[in-house]
Order: sequence, then C-alpha cells, then structure tokens
Amino acid sequence: MRIFVTGGSGWIGSAVIPELLAHGHSVLALARSDASVAAVEAGGAEALRGDLVDTGLLRSATAESDAVIHLAYRHDLGQAGGAEADAKAIEAFTETAAGTGTRILVTGATISVPGRAATEEDELVPAGPVAARIANLRNALAAARSGAPVSLVMIPRTVHGNGERHGFIPQLIARARETGISAYVGDGSNRWPAVHVADAATLYRLAVESAPAGSVLNAVGEEGVRVRDIAETIGRRLGVPAEPRPAAEFGMPLGAVLAGDMPASSALTRRLLGWTPTHPGLLEDIGLGHYFE
Repeated sequence: MRIFVTGGSGWIGSAVIPELLAHGHSVLALARSDASVAAVEAGGAEALRGDLVDTGLLRSATAESDAVIHLAYRHDLGQAGGAEADAKAIEAFTETAAGTGTRILVTGATISVPGRAATEEDELVPAGPVAARIANLRNALAAARSGAPVSLVMIPRTVHGNGERHGFIPQLIARARETGISAYVGDGSNRWPAVHVADAATLYRLAVESAPAGSVLNAVGEEGVRVRDIAETIGRRLGVPAEPRPAAEFGMPLGAVLAGDMPASSALTRRLLGWTPTHPGLLEDIGLGHYFE
C-alpha cells in the first residue's frame, strides 16, 4: 500500500515508517521543516513538504494514497488551536476517504476509568482539559459509521525505547538529577500503561493492513506499571532515593499524570489483530541504561 503518514519525523512516527517499509509498503510523510524532510527521507520515505493546517494538501495526499496514519498534533498552537487543527485534519482525511476504501488511522490516548483498567469498548467522553481532542476522536468514529474506514489507535502515557528524549520518563529522570530525589505522588501505587515504541509501530502496521472500520485499538504492552516502581528504578540508576512529593511540585501536566491511576487493557486489540508485544517492558527498558546516556 501507499501510506500517507503525518508526524513521521516524531518519536512514534520514526518507528512506524521503517516498520511499514520493511513490510513492503511505500510511505509519503508530511514534513513541516527542513529537519523533518531530512529525517523522513533518511528513513526511506518520500517527504511531502507542508503543514497539518493545510487541509487542501491533506486532501490531495489522502486521495493519492491507500491509507493514512495520522500521528501529528500541533502542540505549539496551544490547547484550543491544536485541537482545532486536529479536527480540520481529521475532517479532511475522512471526507476524502469516504466511499473509497482508503483506510484512516487516527491517534488518541488511552483513557482512564475509575476502579479498573480501561478497555477498547469504553465510551470516549469529552471531559477535562482534553475534551476537545476526545471530541475529535468521537467525530472520527462517527465518520466510520458514515462510510469512511476509520480506526483509532490509543497510545498509553509512556511509549518508551532507546532514543526517547521528550516523554514523561525523560522528564522524571531530568527532575531526579536536578533535585537529587526520584519523586512520585502519594504512595505511588497508581499505575501507568506502557508500550515499547517498536511494539507500537507493529500495531500501527497491523492496523493499517487489516483493522475493521470503527475499531478502537489500545496500543498497550503493559496494563499498569506502578509509578513508585518507575521512580525506584530511576533512583537506583542515578543513586538517589525515591520519595513521595506533592503533585503540585511537578507542575502540569506531569503532576496530574503522576497522581492518576490509569491502567488500560489491550486484550481485545491483541485478539483482533494478533498483536503480541515482544520488546522490553518499561522497568526493564529503564534498567538497560540508555535513558541515562
């Protein structure tokens, strides 16, 4: 297939592109800067110079492709601006794909359900600071019911691996180095779902090849890793103690993420696509040491 990818030079996209190419697909990757063009071309993809807000360009690229993997998000536009740009991009993809058979994968984040692990069947409720982005995901699923073959890939809070430099784990390591304490919130029993970036890339490839329209897929390798265990693993590597600190000390959004219990299951996704994560889990990955180089 010819697959149009947004966010191809990002952390997940840089793993998705080689996974697609290794399985015989060709990739057209949206690139907003010279650095992004160089990155996607170095990975073997064809670069399309442009911006996520150029919906005309998105429509043209979608019309010329067999599938779209939407990974990009304009965080630099702020909460409202980023959500608006995302909504218009999703609309461009789904309207162009309607009735054509062109598959669309839209990226979201795993949700939190009080008292249990979230599943792929849980309702997406627009609430809180990310309400607008959740509304975009709901609109994407509505498009699937109207004839566009859309699926959602829900990413956990931690997508780890060698080369991650900007996620929550690097933030916790930087803070521990600065303060001399590897900190967590409360008793640290709350849990984060996690996935290795290479396993996430495999899921994107399986999904773009065969996910049913309207499916919600949880890219979760581990259902819930205790935050205290994460802090203690970081502390051992740095030789600093792991101790609780108030959530307010971490600022937003890290403080809220550290305080939240958000396990998520991928059991339905695994059965549907035959996806089996094979790479190191989060604690093992931190222990390998590449985060500290």
